[in-house]
Amino acid sequence: MGKVYERIDGRLRTFIEAQHIFFTATAPLSGDGTVNLSPKGLTGSFAILDELTVAYLDFAGSNAETIAHLRENGRITLMWCAFDGPPNIVRVHGRGEPVFRDDPRWPQLTAHFPGIDTTQHGLRAIIVVHAELIRDTCGYAVPFMTYDADRDLHAKRFAREDDASLDRYFAGKEHVATSIDGLPGLPLPLPPTPAG
Repeated sequence: MGKVYERIDGRLRTFIEAQHIFFTATAPLSGDGTVNLSPKGLTGSFAILDELTVAYLDFAGSNAETIAHLRENGRITLMWCAFDGPPNIVRVHGRGEPVFRDDPRWPQLTAHFPGIDTTQHGLRAIIVVHAELIRDTCGYAVPFMTYDADRDLHAKRFAREDDASLDRYFAGKEHVATSIDGLPGLPLPLPPTPAG
């Protein structure tokens, strides 16, 4: 039923790139810490960098749990489900890191996302994940659901922000600079957006 893959290529890559949503799971090292599970979407915000490395854009929001957990321990799992076509669930277990705006790799990484206007969403980090285990399972119980369109609410909300107002927004949120469990989250003040 399930299979382990050595790399992200062929039919596996095609399946991942065709999905409109994926999920990320992270957790702190503390046994009583808060496990985080987040849905991710927006067409063009995910990229396969090579056969063992993927990345996605981390946009403005009122929490930074994934960033905090990755800064502490790097563990992350990404999951895609087939909501149409043949059933399938794919998981990439690996080590991730948040790359922030002041990182020298920023321009090279943003070039992997040509299909999305990052100025519309308050881009704060790029999450890079190095796969350690790639596997699929049957997905027989995942329901059929249809994709209609991306929501435009995120872009409408954050397109009006500049670096200074976005920094103020993040500073006013309880769980952006630190996680729910008190781990360091998004470094503030927010570095300016690099000139494109």
